[in-house]
Amino acid sequence: MSMDSDFSHTNATKDLPKFSPTIGNGIVNISIGDMTFRARIAGFNGDFSKKVVILLHGFPVTSAMWVDLIRPLEAAGYRVVAFDQRGYSPDARPVTLESYTVSKLTKDVFAVADTIGAEEFHLIGHDWGAAVGWSAVLTDPSRITSWTALSIAHPAAFGAALLDDPDQQARSSYFAFFQTPWLPETFFSFNNFSVLKTLYEGMSEEKKKEYIDVFSEPEALTSALNWYRAMGDTGLSNQDSVVSLEVKTPTLFLWGNQDGAVGRVAIDAMAEFMKGPYTNIELEAGHWLFVDKPERIISEILLHIDQYDLDLTVD
Repeated sequence: MSMDSDFSHTNATKDLPKFSPTIGNGIVNISIGDMTFRARIAGFNGDFSKKVVILLHGFPVTSAMWVDLIRPLEAAGYRVVAFDQRGYSPDARPVTLESYTVSKLTKDVFAVADTIGAEEFHLIGHDWGAAVGWSAVLTDPSRITSWTALSIAHPAAFGAALLDDPDQQARSSYFAFFQTPWLPETFFSFNNFSVLKTLYEGMSEEKKKEYIDVFSEPEALTSALNWYRAMGDTGLSNQDSVVSLEVKTPTLFLWGNQDGAVGRVAIDAMAEFMKGPYTNIELEAGHWLFVDKPERIISEILLHIDQYDLDLTVD
């Protein structure tokens, strides 16, 4: 294993500027209570009429996965926040397993929105970020102008597939391995993180360097894997604040039909829960949509969120 016992990424993060609504663009710290989230921001030039877009990453990446989308969103007139979520930000890395339930991860989304002054916002999430985003939409849809989910289906549809669909059960069999104490940390960090580097194939050197810098620090991989360890048997576990499974928020769903983690049964079952504007786009792509179809993904997202203003249609 090759670990960074000097905590270079953590020390560099401590030197980042503190967020302010007029700070402009860059990487900043957003402090919430006793935690501080490292975040990429754009468009914060004091124009409060510009709508906010919040971006949620998944495993095993950081907010760097969104760099290709942030600039187009800013150019389209949005204020953008992509933050390294709980466990990924060096100063938002609690030790206890119960700190990583979906409910707590969801509260972080709204806390970040409150801190940056966004009562209402567009929300976009991929992988685990999509799971947290679904939870946010199901918890307080009144605050979410539009929702874009990449790769991971509505939690009720995904949970049903986990219970009943042999194909999805096989695709998700890695959950049990990820929930095993210490073994996945050893697996991912062995031989200078060779397995993680394989997962990052096709991504930019900038992104890959940041990911390895983060996970090279002691406890970082454990914190990220605790998202899996804190989950139950279905996608609805630990979402005690969900008020309804029906989604009226305007929703765009993007899925690659070569995604090894999510099968068609869960994707098709989502329609039952979608009660508002809903677009489901299937792509010839795998799990990493920004690697396989970046231009298509960016154009579809911009088209989707541009349709909706702050006069929400959610009842």
